[in-house]
Amino acid sequence: MKKNLLVLSVFPIIALILFFALSLLSRSESAAGVINEKLTPCPDKPNCVCSEFPDDASHAIAPIQIPAGMEESALSLAKEVLIEMGGEIQSERDDYLAATFTSGFFRFVDDVEIRLERESSLIHVRSASRAGYSDMGVNQIRVEEIRLLFGEKIQK
Repeated sequence: MKKNLLVLSVFPIIALILFFALSLLSRSESAAGVINEKLTPCPDKPNCVCSEFPDDASHAIAPIQIPAGMEESALSLAKEVLIEMGGEIQSERDDYLAATFTSGFFRFVDDVEIRLERESSLIHVRSASRAGYSDMGVNQIRVEEIRLLFGEKIQK
């Protein structure tokens, strides 16, 4: 009986230590970046979505369509959206943005990367957790919120 209680009381402590260790790991990495002028493909884990690879059904998400004539202002509008959502811009180039989002209690870090494809009038998006396996759909929800807020900004 005492042994069972000891095991039951130690398990939550071990779980907390594991979560904090994963959190520290997530803070020590950086965004995946661009490879061959495309966002990096998602790893074989369900904690990532990316619009660059529509054939990867388990990670695919639609890119964001830019209305004709808005290509030049699209990246600055996307930057505004990321900042309004609580993201911190980590890297910015002519056609690329990288931002981080940090969760509440455990302080897990997720990356959001945006690549502007002017010739197709598209914004490609990649949102991924740096640590862990599952994200409970958080990255897909985040990209859909980016899409919604970006659309609202374009309407103004």
